[in-house]
Amino acid sequence: MTVSVIQFGGSNCDRDAVRALEYIGVDAERVWHEDGLPADTEGIVLPGGFSYGDYLRAGAMAARAPIMADVREAAADGVPVIGVCNGAQIGSESGLTPGAFTTNASARFQCEPVHLRVERADTPWTAAYDEGDVIEVPIAHGEGRFEIGEEAHADLVADDRVLFRYCDADGEVTDEANPNGSTDNVAGVLGERESVAVLMPHPERATLPDLGRSTDGAGILEAFT
Repeated sequence: MTVSVIQFGGSNCDRDAVRALEYIGVDAERVWHEDGLPADTEGIVLPGGFSYGDYLRAGAMAARAPIMADVREAAADGVPVIGVCNGAQIGSESGLTPGAFTTNASARFQCEPVHLRVERADTPWTAAYDEGDVIEVPIAHGEGRFEIGEEAHADLVADDRVLFRYCDADGEVTDEANPNGSTDNVAGVLGERESVAVLMPHPERATLPDLGRSTDGAGILEAFT
């Protein structure tokens, strides 16, 4: 599979994503947003960073880049797409997934390892885990709080589209384990297709063993294998 990692002005996790994907045996290349989506694209990563300096709202400007029309079309055709951190903000801003990401409840940038509970194990992004597994993946964001209206949240839960929730090391979903105040401790969600997902934590930063930290994130990226 050839994965296109879309690079916007201000992206800074694109190289990390390519390295992590190549480590697990996936061909990946960085694609400058103005160059359009390559014809041989079989997977897409919207990486983390601070696209356009997070002006207006985080991800709002990148979501309106012409390449995102190609990304939405590819997603509708079943091409796997994942947005990570700023990429999650871009994904939600462009309508790939429901809800929105806004300023952390702490009003501070937070960079730390967190625990996630796997809510579903029957999607491409979670097939490497069992339902209820607890994985450790780092966060690094100032606008990671997932917000969604009550009715839309009820639909999200009823449709079983929550991928991960913030939890403690024992898998308990608590307020204390929620690093940013996200509604219902939601850390990652699916789009209308299970091949589309966004999450705030960084799986690419928990893949390479030489980083000396958890490699639990590799299972998420294995959706591209």
